[in-house]
Amino acid sequence: MVPGVVVCLVVTVVVTLTGCAGEGRGGTGDDADRRASTSAPGPTGSGSGTATTGTPAQGTTATPTPTGGDASTSPRYVFPIDPAGHASFGKAHHDYPATDIFAPCGDGFLAPIGGTVLELGRKDVWDPAENDPAVRGGLFVSLLGDDGVRYYGSHLSSVTRGLAPGDRVSAGTRLGRVGRTGNARSTPCHVHFGISPVCSGGDDWWLRRGVVSPYPYLRSWRDGEHRNPARAVTAWESEHGCPAEAP
Repeated sequence: MVPGVVVCLVVTVVVTLTGCAGEGRGGTGDDADRRASTSAPGPTGSGSGTATTGTPAQGTTATPTPTGGDASTSPRYVFPIDPAGHASFGKAHHDYPATDIFAPCGDGFLAPIGGTVLELGRKDVWDPAENDPAVRGGLFVSLLGDDGVRYYGSHLSSVTRGLAPGDRVSAGTRLGRVGRTGNARSTPCHVHFGISPVCSGGDDWWLRRGVVSPYPYLRSWRDGEHRNPARAVTAWESEHGCPAEAP
């Protein structure tokens, strides 16, 4: 979350401070829609740049063992905003680890790694009068990466047509577009980006919104490197487990 150098700097500061405004303890929420979202029982099929629909086994969720370490160059990662040059993001995020990536509404939100779509929500049902933390994320997509990490993007303006839970996607597949749905309606356009262990794979917004800061990994991917968050996410899960309810 930006005609003179001074103006550009001011906008950047304001943008960094106003992402996901008003979320409070509940954060972005992150089930864009328990009532209008769908989830994938498990990964199937294969992808090569576009999503392909599989036939997941009912009632199961894929939980592959994370591979590699923080400095691993395999698997391949891509920066999740297209074009990357439009994006700005900072190290700080209010009361839990996540990153707000600011970019013009309509820019692409991409799969940062190959994997399987876990959940998505195509309807924005957040009501400021109720301020339900479970739906603050607006439109969203969550992805089970081939590294065993769950990736989550919310406040989208749209989710890619035809994309469904269980679809196999490759790194760089467009999952949706930057927006400001949910409780981001009064903020600059951005994607709330979170990484977490898979745990239940759905309906655990307090984990899916983010438990390990994506910031160093986003910087690496933007620079064309392939820093792997799997070790950090596995370490967090080893210490905290999978809390069954919101803090």
